[in-house]
Amino acid sequence: MDKRELLIETNPHVSVSLTPAQAESHRPPRARFRDRYLRSALARGTSVDVSTATTEGINVTVRVSYVPEQSLPRMHRYVFAYTVRIANESTAPAQLRGRRWIITDSEGHTDEVSGAGVVGQQPLLGPGEEFEYTSGCVLATPRGQMRGSYEMHRPDGSTFDAAIAPFTLSLPYSLN
Repeated sequence: MDKRELLIETNPHVSVSLTPAQAESHRPPRARFRDRYLRSALARGTSVDVSTATTEGINVTVRVSYVPEQSLPRMHRYVFAYTVRIANESTAPAQLRGRRWIITDSEGHTDEVSGAGVVGQQPLLGPGEEFEYTSGCVLATPRGQMRGSYEMHRPDGSTFDAAIAPFTLSLPYSLN
């Protein structure tokens, strides 16, 4: 896993069906604290919907916020929290099985991050259902961009990549 991605990972080979409350209780206390902290930072910040994409009825919307409390600009550490909402607007169920992120800082340095599920889960979304999670990214520059896709599987065996539209990571008031 890339050091710039603040995701909580569990064993990707285990598939367990839990309610959101049960899933939260199985995560380590440090992971729960970090997630609450990132959600709180988003709530305090000026987060807005910064990207939206729909692929085969799967709508992905991202909100992002700078986290000054965890950032150390003098050490070239800029922390951003983002919340992703994945909504199934189609008529067929779809399960998120994997993720692929492309993270680029303002100096053009690019990292690719991929793995199973998101925050240790592989949510199955029925028609009309949605899943939301908060995570974070650390950059060495005050600006950057993220984009990517989620690997989705349908019950009929078909697969597709649901696009995550590009969004900007930047300090508040730093863009013209």
